[in-house]
Amino acid sequence: MKLNPHVTKLALFDIVNTPGVAADLSHINTPAKVTGHKGADQLGDALTGADIVIIPAGVPRKPGMTRDDLFNTNANIVKTLAEGAAKHSPKAFVCVIANPVNSTVPIVAEVFKKHNVFDPKRLFGVTTLDVVRASTFVTDIKGGDPARNKVTVVGGHSGVTILPLLSQTEHKFTQEELEALTKRIQFGGDEVVKAKDGLGSATLSMAQAGARFANALIKACKGDKTVVEPTYVKSDVVPGLEYFASNVELSEEGVGKIHPLGTLSQYEQKLLEAAIPELKSNIAKGVNFVKGN
Repeated sequence: MKLNPHVTKLALFDIVNTPGVAADLSHINTPAKVTGHKGADQLGDALTGADIVIIPAGVPRKPGMTRDDLFNTNANIVKTLAEGAAKHSPKAFVCVIANPVNSTVPIVAEVFKKHNVFDPKRLFGVTTLDVVRASTFVTDIKGGDPARNKVTVVGGHSGVTILPLLSQTEHKFTQEELEALTKRIQFGGDEVVKAKDGLGSATLSMAQAGARFANALIKACKGDKTVVEPTYVKSDVVPGLEYFASNVELSEEGVGKIHPLGTLSQYEQKLLEAAIPELKSNIAKGVNFVKGN
């Protein structure tokens, strides 16, 4: 975000190390002024006046852990940050990266509802990493430029809820390729966790994907009417699911037009059927967490 010339102030918040990270970033020769805020008593200072709040906070996965295993710790972190945003920057666009996104987005929504400041057009679950991975993995077997190998990925942001619409690309796949690619896109994060020997999960690719989405949102806020990005938002694309990721036309208000899924193959229809009950459960988990606390 420090590299984006449209960012005038970049306020960092965490419970440790933030002033040092801020000092380091501040040496990059772009206009953004960087401030570092550390500890709960400085959360309000970081959030006041924010136009966009990006939440990548949370503990990383370890080998054998799913995103849902992280739920209680990360749910509390997200809830605290959402409460701060509701009080200090209620009109900001909120981009949630913290896992499990399927549940943390509903947590932010419920906190904002409690403060009577919820605007569904201003809340986004960042699922861009699934799209970035899909483009890379398709290129691995089909060749070409990964930046041009566009793959629409819908659903949610964990395991079987991730639904790559490979039938809507320009490529033809065998059933074996479809199944292998789908599984790799759904569980690509596990490759990173394993390769890091339990010392972390995806950070560099996630940083790129998160910045890509936030930069797209800034572009739309500047009046560009052509910005379409996949994101997990309040949606009625799939009946019975309150939140769902699909291509969304971003606008100055945030969520503009939510695109329909288009024609699904038989294989993709089965994937969607498998994703629906899991997504319902994940959403309910987030809603109930706030109600119970």
